[in-house]
Amino acid sequence: MHSAVLLIEFGSIILGLGLLGRFAGRFGISPIPLYLLAGLAFGTGGLLPLGASEEFVATGAEIGVILLLLMLGLEYTAGDLVTNLKSHYPAGLVDCAFNALPGAVAALLMGWGPVAAVVLAGVTWISSSGVIAKVLGDLGRIGNRETPVILSVLVLEDLAMAVYLPIVTALVAGAGLMTGSITLAIALGAAGLVLFVAVRYGRVISRFVSSDDPEKLLLVVLGLTILVAGVAQQLQVSAAVGAFLVGIALSGEVAEGAHTLLSPLRDLFAAVFFVFFGLHTDPASIPPVLLPALALALLTAVTKIATGYWAARRAGISVKGRWRAGGALVARGEFSIVIAGLAVSAGIEPSLGPLATAYVLILVVLGPLTARFTEPLATRFFRRRDDLDRPGGAPEGAPREAEASVGD
Repeated sequence: MHSAVLLIEFGSIILGLGLLGRFAGRFGISPIPLYLLAGLAFGTGGLLPLGASEEFVATGAEIGVILLLLMLGLEYTAGDLVTNLKSHYPAGLVDCAFNALPGAVAALLMGWGPVAAVVLAGVTWISSSGVIAKVLGDLGRIGNRETPVILSVLVLEDLAMAVYLPIVTALVAGAGLMTGSITLAIALGAAGLVLFVAVRYGRVISRFVSSDDPEKLLLVVLGLTILVAGVAQQLQVSAAVGAFLVGIALSGEVAEGAHTLLSPLRDLFAAVFFVFFGLHTDPASIPPVLLPALALALLTAVTKIATGYWAARRAGISVKGRWRAGGALVARGEFSIVIAGLAVSAGIEPSLGPLATAYVLILVVLGPLTARFTEPLATRFFRRRDDLDRPGGAPEGAPREAEASVGD
């Protein structure tokens, strides 16, 4: 009987996610907020709490996090990462200062303590690579001159995750200074070793994993990833970091083939992860933190726009391209929830999960709008201001500045 209820509940979850994804696609929005709302509806304090499938959903959610980080690792080669670090690290430092500090300060002002401050700093810092990549594709901006700048910022954030997640894992586990230092040293050592091996022996690893049979390739890559993630977690290093490093180590045709095969699994289990996070957030706990979440969302939307503008200006991009870069970086999503989930699981601060949920819901909806409208609104505002500053105002029929081309 329990098995039948499990199948019914889990089947209903998957079917519901599919319908929500179809609905989101019809209106050109990210499905992430709908997945979170679905979790809120069927979790603790929701309309119809689930019982039999909760443990199974928890396992699926953990696999979802692993696949999210694996797929990110597959997007980059070790050489790309080294190049980005050398060329664009100032943008990464500005990104961290502008967007992590507001979260940390907000947590301290609310009296949550230093551990919660470190966690909330990560929630407000990391942009959603998945949402941003989809928005850039939908807007036809993949070939724009500012797009490499956007991707560089995202790559640096992904790299920072390899250092940040072990720190957060140690902090939320209550590890002391010595234990936390050892954990961080292991994580940095593992990341450095994997990057070295990937640069020197990436082709050898890829040949070992490679297979013309899609089934064998899928099983080997998935099995290797989960194995490494488990070993990383056993060493008190985040499983997600282990998965990310596996993705970096694979390159060429193997990475492309694995990306194609694993994309549907990633989408499935990532959706389950968002539902799982919502399941463990009581909807009644969101209204008390809605105003702080809204204020933090608006503040960090502005700081992300400033980050993108500064990074694009440093790269020599035109003014319109700078505004487009800033607006594209606003969306938060999967990683903000991953980071908050670590603290929620450890019981660090009861209000942190609801605030993170509300924060992501706001910015995952606002992000595509800022990506689309920041540049035209900024252009109109500054043009109007220039007209007002001009003696006698703008003369009637004065020629307007030519619109920038798509690759501007």
